Amino acid sequence: MTFSIVAADPARDEVGVAVQSKFLAVGALVPWARGGLGAVATQAFADVTIGPRGLALLEAGVAPADAVESLLHGDSLREQRQFGIVSADGRTASFTGSECFDHASSIIGDGFAAQGNVLAGPAVVEGLARGFLADPAARLSTRLLSALRQAQAAGGDRRGQESAAIVVVRPGGGYGGNHDRYLDLRVDDHESPIDELWRLLELHHLYFERSAPEDQLVIDDARRSELERMIARRGYTPPGAPFSDALVALFGWENLEERWIDDDHIDAVALGHLRTIIGG
Repeated sequence: MTFSIVAADPARDEVGVAVQSKFLAVGALVPWARGGLGAVATQAFADVTIGPRGLALLEAGVAPADAVESLLHGDSLREQRQFGIVSADGRTASFTGSECFDHASSIIGDGFAAQGNVLAGPAVVEGLARGFLADPAARLSTRLLSALRQAQAAGGDRRGQESAAIVVVRPGGGYGGNHDRYLDLRVDDHESPIDELWRLLELHHLYFERSAPEDQLVIDDARRSELERMIARRGYTPPGAPFSDALVALFGWENLEERWIDDDHIDAVALGHLRTIIGG
């Protein structure tokens, strides 16, 4: 009762999965991914072990298309399974068993595999592909959620909506830079889970994106005075604390530490957010 897409962005060294279903907490079962390696979505009458086993095959050098039969070998319920696989370099494969509930189908393309079952019709999987391909220059997370939105607009799951999830990984891409989990957002029970996932994605970009070179502003006298007023308004920094220490504390207090640059520069997005919540 699910539609999903697995995809890779080799230029950014990212792989990911996005999924929506009339099923509680679909993000706990369907998406599997490992930075620098690939991603798997397992659904229909889901065999959750297809996720880690699929990643293990990719790690062993098996191509996604060759992994399909290995994952189904000896499975008496193989015709009720559906899954998609993508490697970090963009090779893909998808399998839809003949006993998956109608409508069930899949599409593979350059860097993505889209699949779904219990759908309103073939236009849903076509919508996944169309949404993903609409803006090739966009970041992978945006393309994945665009795919879900287009699939839902084409009719989605015949039983309705309940949960959605997105996972994007890249080596060193996670919080703190020492793991691969760049993005892992779930909406477990909601009347409009895809819309709610978009809202969460915007918050993730605010709090966890690292500063882009074009957003790095020099802390000149005017900005320093403004930041000192913000620090004073928050009132949690000990009086007389050095400005640099107080600024680090402000960023930590507001959960903006991933956007920290150094004592002499400030991220433009972070500054704009501080102005909104504290005042300039």
